[in-house]
Amino acid sequence: MPRAMTSKERVLTAFARQEPDRVPINYHANPGIDRRLKDHYGLAPDDTMGLCDVLGVDFRYVGVPYTGAPLHAERPERQVNPLWGWVTRYVEHESGSYWDYCDFPLQDADEETVANWPFPSPDDHDYSGVADACRERQQFAVHAGGAGLACIMNTAGFLRGMEQVFVDLALDEPAGLLLIDRLLAVQLEVTRRTLEAAQGGVDFMWIGEDLGTQQGPIISMDTFRKHIRPRQQPFFDLAKAYDLPVMIHTCGSSSWAYDDYIEMGLTVADTLQPEAADMAPAYLKGRFGDRLAFHGCISTAGPVAYGTVDDTVAYCRDTLKIMMPGGGYCFAPTHSLQDNSPTENVVAMYQTAHQYGRY
Repeated sequence: MPRAMTSKERVLTAFARQEPDRVPINYHANPGIDRRLKDHYGLAPDDTMGLCDVLGVDFRYVGVPYTGAPLHAERPERQVNPLWGWVTRYVEHESGSYWDYCDFPLQDADEETVANWPFPSPDDHDYSGVADACRERQQFAVHAGGAGLACIMNTAGFLRGMEQVFVDLALDEPAGLLLIDRLLAVQLEVTRRTLEAAQGGVDFMWIGEDLGTQQGPIISMDTFRKHIRPRQQPFFDLAKAYDLPVMIHTCGSSSWAYDDYIEMGLTVADTLQPEAADMAPAYLKGRFGDRLAFHGCISTAGPVAYGTVDDTVAYCRDTLKIMMPGGGYCFAPTHSLQDNSPTENVVAMYQTAHQYGRY
């Protein structure tokens, strides 16, 4: 049996496609199920770190706060992002609620309007606390970024609408491409300054790009290579300059792009929706297991949401049996756990990871 590892050692061992003492564990959840889990464990509503400790989460995030003035005004019955200006509305459904993107203020914008749309400056962020935050989290695997970093289609879609973003990419629409390039330029510079301020305390970079529907690719390979790959390559280059692994969040049927991402410098593929085409655990492990590590694969639309506790345990055990051999697997939900997930199923999910995820 391997010696007990720190969370940092555990994650980096898995990222290197080797076997740690147990599978690394991660957690993301919507507010409803998050509150129920904290109630279940007797934690205060704001005790997120306490919940992470209970669940055995091996990952921690470090970022930089925005210190500038709000750039976009509030609106009645809407939530307006004060930095970027995208708009959401509150939607309730039978199992919970969420803020859904709407109105799309740059949907019909021309190039001049996009050029003048207020964006936050990298100068208006406070980088002074990054090194201390990394030291406080040094036993964990610390990441800069997340699923929204370097994400082109979703993020531009918040402002322009998804349909228009696809038109922009297909027709080389100058206004849409300018919006993408402005978004990425700010993100890249903020990330560069964050890594510099971290003084070696960041362990990996996390980026994202949703690439598929449940049935197949959401864009063509030609479009990916023309517009997505060259715009994301600078983020991989930045990570390489700091000797950091890169993990990418990829929703839907996304494995069609993994060979290109490996060439770009990808270390870990995240999300891994097993219901989507060419995303089943056995397919991913067999096709890419000698070149990629994996993070995710526990569906938020499967037994954890709709099954019993026994169904959840069996499902998680089956995934572990496929993904664990030889290392290279991190146990995590495919997306944020949804509010329709029974509390007892989520508890069983993490108990299964601890009980059966040991090498």
